[in-house]
Amino acid sequence: MPVLSYQLYSSRNFAGLEQTCAMLARFGYEAVEPFGGLFGDPDALVRAVEANGLHAPSAHINLADLESDPARFVDLAGRLGVRTYYAPFIQPDQRPGDATGWHDFGARLNRAGAPLREAGLGFGWHNHDFEFKTEPDGTIPMQAILDGGPDLEWEADIAWITRGGADPFEWLERHAQRITAAHVKDIASQGEKLDEDGWADPGSGTLDWAALYKALTNTRAQIFVMEHDNPSDDARFAKAGAALHAGLGA
Repeated sequence: MPVLSYQLYSSRNFAGLEQTCAMLARFGYEAVEPFGGLFGDPDALVRAVEANGLHAPSAHINLADLESDPARFVDLAGRLGVRTYYAPFIQPDQRPGDATGWHDFGARLNRAGAPLREAGLGFGWHNHDFEFKTEPDGTIPMQAILDGGPDLEWEADIAWITRGGADPFEWLERHAQRITAAHVKDIASQGEKLDEDGWADPGSGTLDWAALYKALTNTRAQIFVMEHDNPSDDARFAKAGAALHAGLGA
């Protein structure tokens, strides 16, 4: 059964880190996925994770931070139990606009991950929706990134694939051997949950998570990370994510 994890970004607007980890442990979570903002105080992060019997097999890190000091993240991996880091985003003004640019970006990611791979760790990309928007020259950025970075792993964010206008089942099948983790999030029906940016608790929205869990079993994904970009109640969301995983993940 894949590890049940939680992207801590989901609770950034709520109680402190220790309280969040305690809540997750009560709901049956095994792991958390830290994001870059938490690495400013790694001691606090390690304490909160360890005190609640959790671990952090994956984490999100800023690409420029990794490029400037890869040894820092190798050390943090040892302290937190991280197996794979994922770069999660690139600002709009830094995004290429054609096949060459996106291929080169994939190559840059591949180079950045080399020190991690040499230390026995994995490194990859976490998608949003823009990677599935076709460029004027016909390029699909996600494909170009993977082509340019042959050693990259992929943390597939299913809801963002869908919001990008792509078919997640097609991408899961096509790149099954590159996908080592997945973000489990859901999309509300049109016009609903506007106060939560149109996201829904896992299993309560428009995505067919029963079928998606089945499809994910054919990939290399061993970590399923619950995420909601803007929940109005993070405890409600976390509880729903744990219940979905318990019902579908066996």
